[in-house]
Amino acid sequence: MIAANAPPFAIIRPQLAAVSIIGSGLVTIGVFLSGFVIAEPAPYEVFMAGLIGLWFLFGLKISRSVAPLLALLTLFMVGGILSLTVMAELATAPMYMAVSGFLALTAVFFAAIVEDRHQRLRLIFDAWVSGAVITALLGILGYFGAIPGAENFTLYDRAKGAFQDPNVFGPFLAAPVLYLVHGLLTQPIRRAPLKIAGLIVLTLGVFLSFSRAAWALNLFCVVALIFVMLLKERSGLFRLRILVIALCGALFIMAALAAALQSEQVATLFSSRSQLVQDYDGGHLGRFDRHRIGFLMSMESPLGIGPLMFGTIFLEDEHNVWLKSLTSYGWLGFVTYVTLIAWTLTLGFRFLLLDRPWQPYLMIAWVTLLGHVGIGNVIDTDHWRHFYMLLGTVWGCAALEYRSRRQVGAEGPALP
Repeated sequence: MIAANAPPFAIIRPQLAAVSIIGSGLVTIGVFLSGFVIAEPAPYEVFMAGLIGLWFLFGLKISRSVAPLLALLTLFMVGGILSLTVMAELATAPMYMAVSGFLALTAVFFAAIVEDRHQRLRLIFDAWVSGAVITALLGILGYFGAIPGAENFTLYDRAKGAFQDPNVFGPFLAAPVLYLVHGLLTQPIRRAPLKIAGLIVLTLGVFLSFSRAAWALNLFCVVALIFVMLLKERSGLFRLRILVIALCGALFIMAALAAALQSEQVATLFSSRSQLVQDYDGGHLGRFDRHRIGFLMSMESPLGIGPLMFGTIFLEDEHNVWLKSLTSYGWLGFVTYVTLIAWTLTLGFRFLLLDRPWQPYLMIAWVTLLGHVGIGNVIDTDHWRHFYMLLGTVWGCAALEYRSRRQVGAEGPALP
């Protein structure tokens, strides 16, 4: 019980703690909603816009460690706004830029709240897994027509869950897959059944998305995660456990996929989609030809050609995030985006193997982000909500590291 003559902060502190707990719970809801983007504006945008506004009212702090992220994303948006000035008709371009600005703000928001309390990382990833499993189940059941309104969860005979596009649905599942794989490899065996069940659902969801980018992304991320864990863990017994469980898991997943391929519908589409280069990739004015032409066009357009204009010219979007940054955000946006990605990956790599409470989350976010940078060569990722969550997570974990070093007044241990 607080005494009558207690100083004001003794009363305020419990209130702030309660606000922090409520805020963390609301963040969990927001992350969960990121798995349901069947129409725009999605519930995620509406909810997060309100949440970020409320958090700023209650004193969200942008530290000097997160400030560079804010500065880079602001510069990126300046490039986008300048690109609007070259357009004869704006149409939906201002709304496109508004969405870009909102998503940039979410990255800064996630970085700030992670730096404030690293315990929020577990809430974020638990909510991400929950949303991913549900949206994957919707995609799977919809693909096989097992639920009413199944057509709402498929597109072109491909599972898309509660997303608009299978090519976003599949990559959204990558970080939850890594989170479950990490838990399977590091936590007691008694917790394994639930994680295995979740992995089966997510893996089947990725497979039925028939997105080559999602297939490559998830395979790369799992292999990279296991590699990083083998580098970090020095115990021979632990390394053996990782290898044995990973091998058993791979065999089990392969068996599940083999069972799925017994369906003629699945096998036919898999045969078609498994070709590395499709007709619309390598043909005249195909994906790669458009990349070449687009980069040449951009060399003559310092301010870009305006958001969404590339699609009106070639009837297809850029499908390359680097080209997208040039056409929609100009030279300034392109240089800023390259700087942002290089800085983020370098920042995460510096702290990747340190023994910290937040290290597993940093490792998962960094590996997944690296994979997304790779698939950005063949697909646009600039409006993917989870991409900005990954950015914010990496920067938030780096900010935690800098803050902990300032607190102890030492440089901290070097990378192993």
